[in-house]
Amino acid sequence: MDSTSLTALGDEVLAVARESVAGRASRTIHGGHDRMLRETVIALVAEHELAEHESPGEATLQVLRGRVRLRTSGGEREAGAADHLVIPPRRHSLFAVEDSVVLLTVVKPLS
Repeated sequence: MDSTSLTALGDEVLAVARESVAGRASRTIHGGHDRMLRETVIALVAEHELAEHESPGEATLQVLRGRVRLRTSGGEREAGAADHLVIPPRRHSLFAVEDSVVLLTVVKPLS
């Protein structure tokens, strides 16, 4: 059985994001693009974002550290540490209000 410390991994990924020109970094901890389920830890430095993109399937976002803003055509929602958001199945973006680490869980639709 595999085990991952999300706190330790969040520290590592955030350190990489702080060195990145894009202000972000990520690491998939389970699954991948070839699997139905994918879990990815994403770090965003304050004032950086994941630009608007399509939803890859059913998805949730758990904020592990910091504060983020999820934006869609239907509005926006701000969330902080320990908050859990369901990502709507439409175009969206994610903005870091402060240095943040999130856990993105995606289940791809059956084809």
